[in-house]
Amino acid sequence: MNMGFVLATAVICFAFADVSCAQVQTQKTTTAGHPTREVTVEHGQVVLVEGNDLVIKMDDGSIRHISNVPDSARIDVDDRQVGIHDLKPGMHLHHTITTVTTPQVVTTVQNVTGKVWHVSPPNSVILHLEDGTNQSFKIPKGQKFNINGQMVDAFGLKKGMIVTATKIVEEPETVISQQKKITGTMPAPPPAPPADVPILVATTEAPAAAAEAPADAMPAKLPKTGSELPLIGLLGLLCLCAALGVKLLHVKLGV
Repeated sequence: MNMGFVLATAVICFAFADVSCAQVQTQKTTTAGHPTREVTVEHGQVVLVEGNDLVIKMDDGSIRHISNVPDSARIDVDDRQVGIHDLKPGMHLHHTITTVTTPQVVTTVQNVTGKVWHVSPPNSVILHLEDGTNQSFKIPKGQKFNINGQMVDAFGLKKGMIVTATKIVEEPETVISQQKKITGTMPAPPPAPPADVPILVATTEAPAAAAEAPADAMPAKLPKTGSELPLIGLLGLLCLCAALGVKLLHVKLGV
C-alpha cells in the first residue's frame, strides 16, 4: 500500500530489531473563509390546484407544474400557515431562495513513525509499522535526514533505523447551503360599485301607466306657436259647401 507520504520532517537514529514502532496518526482542521450570500425571489400566481398537484404561472409567463406536494408543506399566507389544499386560484406566491457560499480549507496532518524495512534511494522507503504492516512512503527530491547529528540523504538510510515523518495536505473546498421559503397573499376582492351610481330596474308596465295618464294633465291651451287660421279656413269651406248645396236644391225644384 502506497500512502504517498512526503517526508518533510525526519529524525533518524540507530535502532535494533527489538525497538517498537508507532502507527500513523491523522489530524484534520478546517479553516472557513468569508461567506457570500445571494438572495433570489420568484413570483407567480396560482392557476390550478388539483389534489397535491400545483400549477403556477410565473411572472415571465412560463408555467410551472409542481407535483406531489406533501400535505405537511406549509406556506405563510397573510400571516397564517396554510397547506396545499388551502391554496386557491388567483393567489400570489413568492419563493425566496437564500444561497450561502462559504470557502474553506481542510488541512490534514499525518504523522508516522516507523522502522526502516527497505530503502530505494532516492525515491522511496518502506517502513514497518506497529500494526505489523509495511508501507511505502515517497521521499521528496533533495530531502535530508538527521542521523546522529549528521545530515544525510536517502542513501544514508539503513534497515532498522526509526524514521518519524509528517505529511501536510491542504485541500480547498466550497460549502453551499440553501434556505427556501414560500410566502403568499390572497387575491384582492373585486371593487364595490360607487354609492352615487343609480340602479335601473326594468318593468313591463311602463307603457300602460303612460296610457292611463289623467285627462286634466293635458295642456288647456295651445302652445304659443299654434294658430287659428286652419280652423277659420275649415269653417269657410263648410259654408261654401252648404251654399252650393242649397243652390242645387233650388234648381232641382224649379224655384
